Formats: sequence, structure tokens, C-alpha cells
Amino acid sequence: MRVSFLGAAKTVTGSCFHIETDNCSFLVDCGMFQGSNADEARNHDPFPFNPAGLDFVILTHAHVDHSGRLPKLYVDGFQGPVYATKATAELCAIMLPDSGHIQEFENEWVNRKRARAGLPPVKPLYTVQDAVDCIRLFRSVRYYEEIRINDRVRVKFNDAGHLLGSSIVEIWVRENGREIKLVFSGDLGNRDMPILRDPDTIESADYVFIESTYGNRDHIRTENKIDKFIEIIRSTKEKSGNVIIPSFAVGRTQEVIYELFKQHEKNDRELKELLKIPVYVDSPLAVSATEVFRNNLDCFDEEAREYIKNGDNPLDFPSLRFTRSAEESKALNESTESMIIISASGMCEAGRIKHHLKHNLWRKESSIVFVGYQAAGTLGRRILDGAKKVRIFGEEINVDARVEMLEGLSGHADRTGLMHWLKSFRKKPRHIFVVHGEDEAMKEFGDMIFRELKIVPIIPEYGESFMVTAEGVAPADRKAERAEKRERYGFKRLEIVHMLDKLKDELEEASAIIRDDLRTEKDDIELDKLLEKLLAFEKYILEIIK
Repeated sequence: MRVSFLGAAKTVTGSCFHIETDNCSFLVDCGMFQGSNADEARNHDPFPFNPAGLDFVILTHAHVDHSGRLPKLYVDGFQGPVYATKATAELCAIMLPDSGHIQEFENEWVNRKRARAGLPPVKPLYTVQDAVDCIRLFRSVRYYEEIRINDRVRVKFNDAGHLLGSSIVEIWVRENGREIKLVFSGDLGNRDMPILRDPDTIESADYVFIESTYGNRDHIRTENKIDKFIEIIRSTKEKSGNVIIPSFAVGRTQEVIYELFKQHEKNDRELKELLKIPVYVDSPLAVSATEVFRNNLDCFDEEAREYIKNGDNPLDFPSLRFTRSAEESKALNESTESMIIISASGMCEAGRIKHHLKHNLWRKESSIVFVGYQAAGTLGRRILDGAKKVRIFGEEINVDARVEMLEGLSGHADRTGLMHWLKSFRKKPRHIFVVHGEDEAMKEFGDMIFRELKIVPIIPEYGESFMVTAEGVAPADRKAERAEKRERYGFKRLEIVHMLDKLKDELEEASAIIRDDLRTEKDDIELDKLLEKLLAFEKYILEIIK
């Protein structure tokens, strides 16, 4: 069989693996690229296969970096089934239309700019209706139920402990009279995570495809994580500031709610007084997702089920509030009382979180607490990396608030957790493909795999293909002209996007220099020359656009 790495290859997002056997063609995941402009530009690239020719899709979980291009796949002709757990299907039913709404909204903004430049409008990646229509392709499956898709392929979904309904997928493929077993880790969760069960162990595999988001570091200990979280709330409240938590609406938000619920349950008078601070979940998607969590209690771990058995709702507490409307969201930034605001998006790229950051980043009294991975190129990553100023809605904002990262709340296993999972295989895999990570994390984790398991890891490039057989693995020959043409086209697109990013940075720097220079005394001749150059530059830019 041929396995092509069409996403999550030397990057964290865009998970997509194309598998071609001698009698069928299918995908594992079809995720959206997130992060830099260059990464996001890949979402609009044509698929390097015929979507109508795919037989089925296997979806590991609902996060959009794994599911977000399914509506595009549908629009481009795919009509086969999408196999996923019940909880994943229910979460996608709210997440994909929400993503469609974002695509439409951002497309409107793009088309307004194109209209001003005299250019024709462009279509969004997909619409809300496309996403809604795509949901009818989903086929819900139960954990641990072996599904025979056809006479050559069978699959089984195991709990990955990363998100409600998330899965480690075992796939058995029979070719040339021999059966090969592939195991895709999906995103592996931490052990002892709130709400969710620990990731299942798998006994054997011929080939393993493992994520490596945190492949080069370990998270802080759980008890220290909670102590630090409470300390942040206490010190921020004492300064009359707000705690702003950029959080993924599905998964991380519910885990934060659950951790706060557990603190409310403690018999500690001082802590109970502190936690009277109002907690707002400001995301309509997060509100809907919380309801999906409440409707899938069978996915909860023993601790969470014990709370439910005792009559408690572990996703609720007295000071918790949910906001749906834009008016309610705006009112939060007009309030003078201290509060905790949990809002999407988790990487600060879109949604209501940007408004809350605009109103709080410059405040020394406030705290910004990250609880999930921040991809390179995102606003969240820039803030976390120590930027002194950031641009939000065209305005430059000072970063004076306290900025913290609670890695212990991450839904991804750290390097110790990843290695623990690999070591749990009773029969060592023949090969391990390292995916879903940044370059440095993948390389360091790959070195660790070789040291501790004595297996040479394979770290695929984006678009790279391998022939996988019962005998071994080998790089696949590229399918001549069409593949090369597609590769050249994709490379040139990325070159243009990189150049645009470079020009944007240089223009901002030039603008700052010129503005500063204008503060000094200038005669009319100097000003006329500068204005003439700027007008010529504006004319040149308009020519490029046309």
C-alpha cells in the first residue's frame, strides 16, 4: 500500500494521511492547517487526489486541525462514509458549521477589500450549509467494536484520552495474501487528565504513526499546575484585574471548568471565598460543546462518573456563567469587577478572545493564561514568546499583563507520556512514523525513540509518500508530471506567501521609521519628495493587485 503524508508532517496542524491499497483509497483525518499565513494558504490548495474516488474517511477526533477540511472534501466530490465515534460525530455537528461560519465571515472581509481594488469576489473555503450537509456522511461507531469496512480492511477505535470521543485507530489491511496492521495514535492525551480516561494501550502493530506535539519536553506536575492556577487567580483578583484564558471551545474549556469545579468541592473556606469570582465561558460553541459533554457521560473517567453518581454536575458550579450573544460578550469588557473569562479561539486567531485581549493585554493588573498548544505564527504564540507589542484589529497593543502557560492542562501527552505509550506495545512495531510536531520536537523525539526502542524513526516531509508492505517500507516514486507540477505550484504559492509576510514586516518597520522622522523639522521640498515616492509606491501596489 502507499501512504502519503498530506498534513501534520513537520508541522502540528492539517492532519491528513492518504492510504491507497490494491482495492481501495481512504484518508485518516482531513484537518485544517492553522498558524502562519503560509500554513493557512494550504487549506485552499486542491487535494492531490480525486475526492470522489475516495472510498471512506477515518476520523480520529473532532478538533478542526483533524476534521476541518471535511466539508471542502465533500464540496469537491467526496460522498463516502466518515467513520468516527459517536461523541466525535456529535462534536463535529457543531464544530464544522461553526468553522463554516468563520470561513464565510472572513471571506466577506476579503471580498470587501477585493471590491475596493476592482477585483472579482472569491468563494469561501466552504459555507455553513456545506458543513451541515457534510455531517450526513458520518457513521458513528463504538469504542472497541471491530468494523469490517470491506473484505480487505477492518478498523477498531480505542480511547486516546485527548478529547471527548478521541481515538487511537487500529487498521488491518490485507494485501497479497498477507495482513498489515497500522496504528494511528491521533492526538494522545495525558494520563490523569480531568474528565477523560487515560489513553488505551495497544498490544501490537507493524507500523505506528505517532504524534509529537510535546515530543521534546515534559509538562509540570499536576498538583503544581493547580497550585499555580489558584495563585494566578488570587494575585489577579487582589490587583482587581481579569484572568483571560484563551481556550479551545471543545475540550480544553470543559477541562478548565472541571478543574475549577473540583476546587469548589474542597473543604477550604479561604479557597471557596476566592472562587466566588465569576467565571464566564464566552463562546457559543463552547456552550454547545459543554452540552455534548454532558450527553456522553460514558466517555468520562471514574472520578468524573463518581461525582455524577453522587448527584453533582462536574461541569457546573455556582459562579459559572455562559454567554451566547455578542451583546453579553461586549458587556464583560465594560464591567469593573474582577472575573475569569474563558473564550475561543485557543490560539487567539479569531473570535471573541481577540476583543478580551485588546481590553486586557495592556493592563498590568490582568493575567493571560494559556492552557493549550500555540502554533508557530499565531497571535497566541507571539504573546507567549514574549512580544512587547501585538497588533489586534489594526491597533498596536502593549503586552503589560502577566502571561503564563499551564502546560499541565494541555490535552497532549508530553514526551514521557508518548514514550510510555510506545513502550506499552508487547510486540515492537517494525517502523514508527513521527508526525504532528514542529521540527525540533520531532527530531528530539525521534532521537529518543532510537535510543530507547532501537527503532529508526521516519519523519516524513509534507507531501512525501512511502510504499508500506509486510516486508518493510520504502520511499515511493513520485507519480511523474502531474505530481511534480502540483509540487511546483504549491512551492511557488508558499514562496509568494512568505514574500508577502516579509513585505508586511518591512512596510510596518518603514512606516514606523518615517513616522518618527516626521517629528523632526522638514521643509516643503523634502515633504513633497516623500509624498511623491509614496504615491508612486501606491500606484505600483495597485498594478500588482490587478
